[in-house]
Amino acid sequence: MSTYPVENIRNFSIIAHVDHGKSTLADRLLEITGTIAKTAHNKQVLDKLQVERERGITVKAQSASLFYNHEGVNYLLNLIDTPGHVDFSYEVSRSLSACQGVILVVDANEGIQAQTVANFYLAFEAQLAVIPVINKIDLKHADPERVEKQIEKLFDIPIDECVRISAKQGTNVEKVLQKIIEKIPPPQCNTADPLKALVFDSTFDHYRGVIANIALFGGEIQKGHKIVSAHTKKRYEVNEVGILTPNEQPTHKLYAGQVGYVIAGMKEVTEAQIGDTLFLYKQPVEPLPGFKSAKPMVFAGMYPVDQTEYNNLKSALEKLTLNDSSVTIHRDSSLALGAGWRLGFLGLLHMEVFNQRLEQEYNMSVILTAPTVPYKAILSSAKLIKDRRAVQKDMLYIDEQRVMLKYLFPLNEIVLDFYDALKSLSSGYASFDYEDAGYQAADLIKMDILLNGNPVEELATIIHSDKAYATGKLLCERLKDAIPRQLFEIAIQAAIGKRIIARETLKAYRKNVVAKCYGGDITRRMKLLKRQAEGKKLMRKIGNVEVPRDAFIRVLKREPDK
Repeated sequence: MSTYPVENIRNFSIIAHVDHGKSTLADRLLEITGTIAKTAHNKQVLDKLQVERERGITVKAQSASLFYNHEGVNYLLNLIDTPGHVDFSYEVSRSLSACQGVILVVDANEGIQAQTVANFYLAFEAQLAVIPVINKIDLKHADPERVEKQIEKLFDIPIDECVRISAKQGTNVEKVLQKIIEKIPPPQCNTADPLKALVFDSTFDHYRGVIANIALFGGEIQKGHKIVSAHTKKRYEVNEVGILTPNEQPTHKLYAGQVGYVIAGMKEVTEAQIGDTLFLYKQPVEPLPGFKSAKPMVFAGMYPVDQTEYNNLKSALEKLTLNDSSVTIHRDSSLALGAGWRLGFLGLLHMEVFNQRLEQEYNMSVILTAPTVPYKAILSSAKLIKDRRAVQKDMLYIDEQRVMLKYLFPLNEIVLDFYDALKSLSSGYASFDYEDAGYQAADLIKMDILLNGNPVEELATIIHSDKAYATGKLLCERLKDAIPRQLFEIAIQAAIGKRIIARETLKAYRKNVVAKCYGGDITRRMKLLKRQAEGKKLMRKIGNVEVPRDAFIRVLKREPDK
C-alpha cells in the first residue's frame, strides 16, 4: 500500500435514485480494474446481504478498493457503493464522509427522480466533486438529451460534463474511471501527521469481534499498534488491517488517504461507535466531527414470539444495530405482548428490511406492531391548534414530461401506505422523497378502545380528529372478528374521553333453554328466557374479557385498507 501516495488516491461514492443502475455500474468498475473476474454471474457483487439480492436494492453501503493504471500511473480508487432509497439516506451521508467526490447516476429512460435530487444535495452540502453519468443508453426509449437538460436545469452542471454509458453492456464505463481521476481531488492529508482514522461503518464477526471500516485522515496504522477510541477512551492492540477487494484482504499497513478495515479485539458491539475517531496511544488528536445522529421517523414495538427467546433477541438486536446504527432502541413492555423494545426507523422500508435481516441473519421470529410516528404534546387548555393535512409549498416543471411538487405533510399521512398508493396510481412513474420539517401544531386526540366499559391500554392511539370516527369504526370491526365469542355479550367501543364514537357488539353463545318446552302455557317459556337473560347480565358484570394474544397481534399489525 506504500506505493500509492496520497496524490494517487481517489475516494468516491456512487449515488442515485433506487434502481438506476448503481450496483451494475459498480460491478463493471470492479471487472475493468481486475478486482473481480469477468463472469456472467457478476450481478450485485457488492450487495452481500440476502435481503439485498431478494429485493434487488442496496441496503448497506459497501466498500471496495480498485487498482487502475491511467497514462502509466498506478491509482488506488476506493469505491463506496451506497443505497438509493430515502430510508437509507443515513448510510449515504456516512459514506460521503469518507469521499472527495461522487458519481451521480441517472437513468436515461426515467430521468431525474426524487432521490436523485436528495442525494445530489447531500453531496453538494458535503462540497464533493460531482460526475453526472447517464446510464441505460442501450434501452429502446432512452432519451439522454432530455436527461442532460434536466441535469443542467436542476443542478447547474454543464451538458458536456455528462458521461453517457450502459453499465449492463459496459459501454463507455472506462471513461467514467478516467473522469474519476481527472475530476475528483485526492484526499487532503499527510502520512507524516499523527494517526487520525474515522470509523464510518462496522460489522460484527462471531470469531474476530468488531470489524471497523475506517478512512485515514492522517498517519498510518499497522498490526501491533496501540490505538485509542476517542469515544470510549479504551485502548486496543491492532490485530489486523487491510483493504476490501470487495472481500477482506489483509495488508501490512494502511496510510493517510486510504480506506480499509481494522480488527483490534473490540469484543462488545457498543465499543465500535459509528463516527468515532481512532488515534495512537500517547498521540491524542482532535476528534473528527463524526455524524449527526439519525432522526427516526417511524416507531414500532418489537416483541419475541416466545418470551423465553428474549435474551437471544436482545443479543441479535445489539449486533444488528451495530451494523445499522440509524435504528434507535428503547426497552418497552406490554401487558398483552410481554417484554420487548420500541424501535425507531428512518422509514417503512427500513423497518421491513430490518425485520427481514433479523429473520435471515439471526433466525429470530418477532412480533412487529403497526408503525406510529412521534408526537410532542403541550398539556394546556388553550385553544391554540389549527390544522390542514397537506400544504403545497412549491411546484417546478423540470421539463415537458416531469414536474416536482413540494408539500408539507404530517408524517402520519405518509407513513403507512402513501408510497405504495403513489406508485400504483402513477403506474410506477412517480417517485417520492421526504425530509424532516420539524413539529407543527395539530388537532390531535387520544382514542381509547373499551371492552364492556373497560379500556384496553395497548389499543389506545393518538389520531387526528378528522379521522377518529373512521379509524375507531375500523378498529371495532377488526376486534369483533379477532376476539372469540364468550358466554356473555361483549360491547366493543371506541371512545374519545367519555364520548363513544363507534360500537360493535359481539353476540354471546346462547344455549337453547326452551328446547324442552313443547306446547303448553307460554309463561313457562318466558320465565326460562328471563332467567337466562338475568344470568347473562350477571356474567357480563363479573366476567372479564380476556383478549387472546393472537387477537392483539392481528389488530396491532393492522394493514390499512387501500
